[in-house]
Amino acid sequence: MKIHEYQGKQLFRNYGIPVPDGEIASNAEEASAVAQKLGGTVVVKAQIHAGGRGKGHLTTNEDIRGVKVVNDAESAKSHAAALLGQPLRTHQTATEGQKVKKVLIEKASNIASELYVGMVLDRETSQVTFMVSTEGGMDIEEVAATQPEKIIRQGIDPATGISGFHARKLAYGLGMEGTTAKQAAKIFIQLYKLFVEKDASLVEINPLIITDAGDVMALDAKLNFDTNALYKHPDIVELRDADEEDDKERIANDAGLNYVSLDGNIGCLVNGAGLAMATMDIIKHVGAAPANFLDVGGGATAEQVTKAFKIILSDPNVKAILVNIFGGIAKCDVIADGVVVAAKEVGLDIPLVVRLEGTNVEAGKKILYGSGLELIPADDMLDAANKVVASLGGAA
Repeated sequence: MKIHEYQGKQLFRNYGIPVPDGEIASNAEEASAVAQKLGGTVVVKAQIHAGGRGKGHLTTNEDIRGVKVVNDAESAKSHAAALLGQPLRTHQTATEGQKVKKVLIEKASNIASELYVGMVLDRETSQVTFMVSTEGGMDIEEVAATQPEKIIRQGIDPATGISGFHARKLAYGLGMEGTTAKQAAKIFIQLYKLFVEKDASLVEINPLIITDAGDVMALDAKLNFDTNALYKHPDIVELRDADEEDDKERIANDAGLNYVSLDGNIGCLVNGAGLAMATMDIIKHVGAAPANFLDVGGGATAEQVTKAFKIILSDPNVKAILVNIFGGIAKCDVIADGVVVAAKEVGLDIPLVVRLEGTNVEAGKKILYGSGLELIPADDMLDAANKVVASLGGAA
């Protein structure tokens, strides 16, 4: 689950991590009042669940950027008015952008240098891993591709947790000294504490700045949380902004399904994350592209499958559907029931290729083949992939 920058900064404040003074505004008048209260130069920052806002622009006006430094309350009001209610497009949004509903008005900072700090769970080592770099303000993917030597990594053993040694090593690796290094080390320790206590999956500060006075401050806050752990954190759940989520992904999440929109034209309905990944791979292998990742899970009900099928069909980019089921805990006949119900309710008018194996496979095939639906049976994954591509007239 993602949260907004202003929400992340409040969590930072709760953990003693320095951030600029600022307040959220939902309209131009509020923005003006906050800017007046802060005084002097302020920064107006669009709040959407996407990075690259400083380089991003409105879809309706490329001159209006998602982040702007202004010198007075009237300018803050003007820029907030231009942003609010309009779609902002960045390299992390869809072409149509995301609507700006709130702006963060912050006191401008005197920046001497910009750094990058990120934290993720490294699944290979089972450790929370810091990634820091002197190349703050840049896309970390670009730094990793062109200057990988400038990224310092430090894993933290969960059995011992973070120590002063780890924090100082990171600070010194970023070239800090004296009081500045001590401040940064304290921030790293508190970031680790936040990450673990709140079950985060990502914490990123880009940039972490050093001011002219040598103080260290988080100028940005990007935090994601492990959805499976949210039941332990009602305070984090309250920060969810469902309007920022893809409609199909939100509906799927509420139904207990794992769904991610992609940019292909073949819809996939699969049970099991591994099988779903393999299905997408084999579609790519035969020269086409999947429109989604959709795992209905091992214990899917007919109702969940029906919802899953409807979600796939709600995507106008989907021109064919591949159902690839290997029944274990999830029974083939239950999957088949859900597919038939959804297809008839929605009115299926695109090719449907089905591959079933496993528990109750014969019962499942009987339900599907006796449904009156026009479907294409497949014997195995490769056969299914070839047939769904052929149904579209060949590889894309």
